[in-house]
Amino acid sequence: MKKLLGYFLQGILYLVPIAATIYVVIEAVIIVDGMIPVKVPGIGLLIIIAGVTLAGYLGGTLLAKNIFNFDKLLGKVPLLKIVYTSVKDLLSAFVGKKKRFTEPVLVKMEGEVERIGFITQKDLTHLGISVDKIGVYIPFSYAVTGNLIVVPKENVTPINGSSADIMKFIISGGITEIEDEKEKNEERS
Repeated sequence: MKKLLGYFLQGILYLVPIAATIYVVIEAVIIVDGMIPVKVPGIGLLIIIAGVTLAGYLGGTLLAKNIFNFDKLLGKVPLLKIVYTSVKDLLSAFVGKKKRFTEPVLVKMEGEVERIGFITQKDLTHLGISVDKIGVYIPFSYAVTGNLIVVPKENVTPINGSSADIMKFIISGGITEIEDEKEKNEERS
């Protein structure tokens, strides 16, 4: 059952972007066809293909990289820069070369409450925060959002498990079962 659920979720990850792309292309063709006064079947599709190809060419050339550097452009717009770089950093923390959610931990909160999260910063002194505190990202269940909390180091206990399994466990609301590494290795052999 676990494997079927995994295949289902993986299928969603593959199909949703494809379906969204197809939907956007179809809507774009309808809009472009509506803007052209001459009714030629398929002309909207040809215009979109030419436009996307041109955008790819311009985006891939060295000249366009120097003139239209998106990061530099957004760096000049204060509010957009914050949103863009935050989303970009969050996505790269999950799937980029600089994966940041590599240290799953259990964080002691008030009373007997504990939450699962990931260490994001071990040194916050550059922010004027004492050396005995660290930054921990606490993801929300059924979402890809969460909170950054600053806690004393002694309130944090490492969790034995892969980051991917821990993240699935949190996002699923604790429904996903985490297999022991020994069990995984036994299943593979």
